[in-house]
Amino acid sequence: MSRKTFYIETLGCAMNVRDSEHMVAELTQKAGYEPADRLEEADLILINTCSVREKPVNKLFSEIGSFNKRKKAGAKIGVCGCTASHLGEEIIKRAPFVDFVLGARNVSKITDVIHRPKAVEVDIDHDESQYAFGEFRASPYKAYVNISIGCDKKCTFCIVPHTRGEEISIPAELIVREARKAAESGAKEIFLLGQNVNNYGRRFSGEHPKTTFTDLLKMVSDIEAVERIRFTSPHPLHMDDAFLEEFARNPKICKSMHMPLQSGSSRILKAMKRGYTKEWFLNRAQKLRQMVPGVTISTDIIVAFPGETEEDFEETMAVLEAVRFEQVFSFKYSPRPLTPAQNYPDQVPDEIASARLTRLQSRHNEMLDAMKKEREGQVHTVYFEELRPGNTVAGRSDNNLLITVPGSEELLGTMRQVRITEAGRTSHRGEVIA
Repeated sequence: MSRKTFYIETLGCAMNVRDSEHMVAELTQKAGYEPADRLEEADLILINTCSVREKPVNKLFSEIGSFNKRKKAGAKIGVCGCTASHLGEEIIKRAPFVDFVLGARNVSKITDVIHRPKAVEVDIDHDESQYAFGEFRASPYKAYVNISIGCDKKCTFCIVPHTRGEEISIPAELIVREARKAAESGAKEIFLLGQNVNNYGRRFSGEHPKTTFTDLLKMVSDIEAVERIRFTSPHPLHMDDAFLEEFARNPKICKSMHMPLQSGSSRILKAMKRGYTKEWFLNRAQKLRQMVPGVTISTDIIVAFPGETEEDFEETMAVLEAVRFEQVFSFKYSPRPLTPAQNYPDQVPDEIASARLTRLQSRHNEMLDAMKKEREGQVHTVYFEELRPGNTVAGRSDNNLLITVPGSEELLGTMRQVRITEAGRTSHRGEVIA
């Protein structure tokens, strides 16, 4: 008798990617499933959703409708992740062909819900911080490792606390054990994940020694087989000097930092409940540039938050000019259910929001074009991890530049010296020189 098969589509952030890896491990090791190459072949179809913005949520129902038309007879459909957490039973009401709903805080229940018709498991207080998930990683070259679950911030635009629950840190010994196991099996790069990684250690579900994120970085870097450490996302509020100094001095920590700005206006930041000012953000970014030559800084920006004036937007543009981010993820404000900002007065008209977003992105593209010229001829150490079409291999530099070179499988999992021959806005071509 052939084994049952499953197919997963993953949307959203790196934490969703790791949640999907956990689902794969649970299904293959505890429920006897194996992956299917195509949705049409699968006995079980999972869509792991994101709810940070409105558009993906609206798209979800057309997508699962399409899945229902394409699936084979008798196949089950499960909706998982953040949208599952906040919509819950409404998903099955709107799409009765969905067989179960599994929230982002309930991944460990996957092998149970697949057997319960119309199961809805969306408890955001469920604690998986010490649950022993099976081992599975999509890439043998890098390992995503969760260091916390949930989020304690109360940003007025963000639905995540309502979909992933309150923040609980995973005990440091479990993180170190997982990182060591992954590194010793060949993953040279460890990617630490949390909603606010540098708030690590604020709350554990039991008694554990006081540990900060800076302490945790030192512990992971002490693992001999670990060669690179990345993390996402840190919060600007918690970027104290000790954290920046460890980032600067520790050679295993990759020199790229994600600093979510959201707005350059201190007035808007206060309305967003971000906890820091424009001046604090600029101070941290400038200190980082001074301490770490060659560091790359990426950010998130929301334009047209309720009440944002032209003057507020100009302050965001001023921060863009001052920091010169190497990467910007920018969006128009999107009202989310369960968040205070959806009821704020002075919602910005869409045509104004669109014009501001276009202006921001156009100016940033001009900056990227200037950076391209500076990067051609630079030499970086690149860790190769992905085969690309046209006999090319892609990898990332220490400071997170995506670089593609001619080559094949023998480069995968190696670190090589690469000269950039053709720089682009988001990726670069190069040649291996050593």
